[in-house]
Amino acid sequence: MIDTILQELAREAVATRRALERVPADRMDWRPHPTSRTLGELASHIATLPGNIADMATRDTFDVSALAPPRAMTADELPAALNDSLATARAALSRLADKRLGETWSMIASGKVLVTMPRAELLRTIMLNHWYHHRGQLTVYLRELDVAVPSIYGPSADENPFVPQGAAAG
Repeated sequence: MIDTILQELAREAVATRRALERVPADRMDWRPHPTSRTLGELASHIATLPGNIADMATRDTFDVSALAPPRAMTADELPAALNDSLATARAALSRLADKRLGETWSMIASGKVLVTMPRAELLRTIMLNHWYHHRGQLTVYLRELDVAVPSIYGPSADENPFVPQGAAAG
């Protein structure tokens, strides 16, 4: 099962990298709404999420009060941060035996249990699905900033991987 998660992580990293590479350096402070994260905060979160969550999964409990906000990054730093995060995730997940995936994992804050779930559910929902959710937000941010949105699972309005370059879409 770990191998399946690692394969999915590698596949999804390709689209995530393409989206992060399009983050405009001069718009890192932009946000679509006063209550939204800035583009820089969202992109930094996306770049670092897999490694952070995979590291959490190697423990039986994680104290959320120990979380520090992601450090501010420049757009140029995002691809390297993603590479580092993916390397951390691969290393952490490679150390997990499949039998540990069914074991309970808990998030706590100040000694109080906030959530308990099987470790496999943590990886599926909080590492992967949560990552995809924020990547989707990033594509909306890009659209709002008139930045070409990359193809993720199929064509976007700006990119169609099924039509050879130079050919008319039909």
